[in-house]
Amino acid sequence: MNMDDKTPNALFRMPLSVRWRDLDAFNHVNNSNFLTYLEEARIRWFDSLDEEWVTEETAPLLAAVQMNYRMPIPYPAELVVALHCERLGNTSVTIGHRITSRDGATLYADGHVVMVWVERASGRPTALPDAVRRAAGG
Repeated sequence: MNMDDKTPNALFRMPLSVRWRDLDAFNHVNNSNFLTYLEEARIRWFDSLDEEWVTEETAPLLAAVQMNYRMPIPYPAELVVALHCERLGNTSVTIGHRITSRDGATLYADGHVVMVWVERASGRPTALPDAVRRAAGG
């Protein structure tokens, strides 16, 4: 079964090669690096919007993370990180994620993150940028 086909309406796909430095003492990708892979995919997606998603006044904060580790990632491995929108709020977006093998046959992890936009000065939530809302399907 092609696991990549289960990613609903992918917003963004990022190919990724596992680096030697990503491994831990058990000779597989350390769990903390899964979060780094997701962060990189999110930032690349935001940057691909070609519109402002962060300003001097507002910025996104990671409010919550749900990660389901399905299988260890070996070395070497070619991966795809796929992102999709699970929920659009007034000040936040819930971004679902899947980390699979490049061919989509193996699901290594899935889950979601909640990104909340805040005013830098006050730390209070503020409206999602229009570019993010449009790109996420809103």
